[in-house]
Amino acid sequence: MMIRKHIIFYGYVQGVGFRYRARHAADLYGCTGWVKNEWDGSVSMEIQGEESQIDQVILAIERGTYVHIENMKVREIPVVEHDYSFRIR
Repeated sequence: MMIRKHIIFYGYVQGVGFRYRARHAADLYGCTGWVKNEWDGSVSMEIQGEESQIDQVILAIERGTYVHIENMKVREIPVVEHDYSFRIR
């Protein structure tokens, strides 16, 4: 079942390749959406796919060198029709 989540990541998540790793993992696991840096040092992401795919993307990001996710704020949001790629904003 397709779902979409809005996630805010806190910790050492900017300046460590987080967004590029997220895009690569999303492409690898078949998810769509976007990721962007925020002014407060956090990273926001909207990601769409099956729950297991989204979990795999997050695990792949966490395995990255230098990335250290201390906390995540997650909420489910409506699925976006015709979302075909994962973008860095």
